[in-house]
Amino acid sequence: MQTTCAIAGGGPAGAVLALLLARAGVEVTLLEKHADFLRDFRGDTIHPSTMQVLDELGLARALLALPHRKADRVMVWTDEREIEAASLRGLKSRFPYITFVPQWDFLNLITEAARRYPGFRLLMEAEVTGLIREGGAVRGLRYRDRDGEHELRATLTVGADGRHSDVRRAAGLVPVEHGAPMDALWFRLPREQDDPVDAILRVSAGRMMVAINRETYWQLAYLIPKGDHERVKAAGVASLRAAVASLLPFLAGRTEMLASMDEVSVLRVAVNRLRRWHRPGLLLIGDAAHAMSPVFGVGINLAVQDAVAAANLLAGALRAGNVPEALLARVQRRRTPPTVITQFAQRVVQARIIRPALRGSPTPVRLPRGMSRLPLIGALARRFIGLGVLPEHVRTPEIRAGSPTRAQY
Repeated sequence: MQTTCAIAGGGPAGAVLALLLARAGVEVTLLEKHADFLRDFRGDTIHPSTMQVLDELGLARALLALPHRKADRVMVWTDEREIEAASLRGLKSRFPYITFVPQWDFLNLITEAARRYPGFRLLMEAEVTGLIREGGAVRGLRYRDRDGEHELRATLTVGADGRHSDVRRAAGLVPVEHGAPMDALWFRLPREQDDPVDAILRVSAGRMMVAINRETYWQLAYLIPKGDHERVKAAGVASLRAAVASLLPFLAGRTEMLASMDEVSVLRVAVNRLRRWHRPGLLLIGDAAHAMSPVFGVGINLAVQDAVAAANLLAGALRAGNVPEALLARVQRRRTPPTVITQFAQRVVQARIIRPALRGSPTPVRLPRGMSRLPLIGALARRFIGLGVLPEHVRTPEIRAGSPTRAQY
């Protein structure tokens, strides 16, 4: 098979890039190795920067029609008090809030929008097994589905297949690891009508937990020291139940519904990035190029910004059938500063707050109660969390008439 752009990975980066390119008249094939988008460990936080992109695509109203929660402030709960760490009130945006939407709903929305364009093709249960190389350049990829092995030739191949990227591995690219002091145990408990409505970051000496309201249940992340999963597993589910009841007392009567450690998944946190995001005929974006810490919940939004920048810079060249590597390098140059700055901020929080808390510091969070109202700190936090370091805007045209561009091979 042939296509102009082959994108491996149906996460936020891959799906948004596929939509933007198909919308701009480029033939694009998106490959997702799973049968659907239903994975609990996917992030749920859609920040104003991503809402602005959706608005520019005419999709913001559709997203807000999905079941969702809005939050215009970031709260940290300690043993002594609640702290408003950041507020998005006053942000210069039509969407001054964080939207909590299950990521599978977000991805279904994006791919359904892409289906309106004749150049879009989605292949589910398509797992990348290798790259096609000719003349020192990548000319497509190999994948496996229910029907066997296939080759998909392409002018440009994009790896957007996450932090364990098969495309990155096939290209021989290895990210530089910057470390993280924690992993997360991921599980759920039922939610009742009189429970709190907001997402919760709970910090205590030696323990941390995140609780995400998904209407009928709580998605819970219990943070543990890096590599400590086997010890926690050996301690058994009773120990985990006790920790949940202590940190979030309103859940105490429901912890018995967590039957065993078999219902608990481990999410191994990583912060890394590639020195080089590209090779001739190949580009990596999103977590495949830079794995982000869950700190600030900006991973989805950085991935979407990568996709918008890539589409803005590459759509014209893809329509012409020739994408020089120098153009791929421009994508990396544009997206590297926000990646580096965001990861630096995440690493500071990991070192100053998360690591001491998990080590049992009696005062793990030393934040002033009204820090979000401090003029400079409040404004910087509002901008950083809401819009990021370098928000991107859709510059690609919408081309509906005629057939999508297919490059010649």
